[in-house]
Amino acid sequence: MNMNRVYRLTEWIRKRRMKKFINILNPDESTTILDVGGTSKNWDLLDYKCKSNIILLNIEDFQQTEWCSPYKFVKGDGRYLDYLDKSFDIAFSNSVIEHVGNYEDQKRFADEILRVGKKVWVQTPAKSFFVEPHLICFFIHHFPPKIQEATIRYFSLWGLITKPSRERSKEFLRSIRLLNYREIKALFPSCKIYKERFIFFTKSYIVVRL
Repeated sequence: MNMNRVYRLTEWIRKRRMKKFINILNPDESTTILDVGGTSKNWDLLDYKCKSNIILLNIEDFQQTEWCSPYKFVKGDGRYLDYLDKSFDIAFSNSVIEHVGNYEDQKRFADEILRVGKKVWVQTPAKSFFVEPHLICFFIHHFPPKIQEATIRYFSLWGLITKPSRERSKEFLRSIRLLNYREIKALFPSCKIYKERFIFFTKSYIVVRL
């Protein structure tokens, strides 16, 4: 087993979320979409026929196999987007803002999303949720960093499967900064915040500007 197979078990959640995106923002064949930090996986969950209008922007170079994809792939940094204001009908991002750095980096990322998109859709896991979604571990993200570093190798599903070194564990933890509701409201003041729930708990936040 590897973590990609574990993450695929939550595919039904992403599919439900993408259907909600279609229902709320109602894109059509002329809608231009910039997916900041995304891959084709979310869009392939839908029978969406306008994939040529979707730009997938990532900080890494795209793969050779993506040349034949219907999507457009661009290398770039979500904190410093090389596009004019309101260049896209929709600026989209799914589970990315928690990976861009500290709060100042997240603020730059949010400002850029709001700047280039006429409409906006941004999803991020809720810090208040009892499971850390990247590590698949209960409550670990509420403990001090030192305790997280010492325990994720043995008490998280990510650690048990990947068997990381201590340094790799530190690096992984440094790459994640989950956001609470107050921070999301501050980063996206002009937007509506939907709470995506699992049972009675808020699993993630979805930021929408129409």
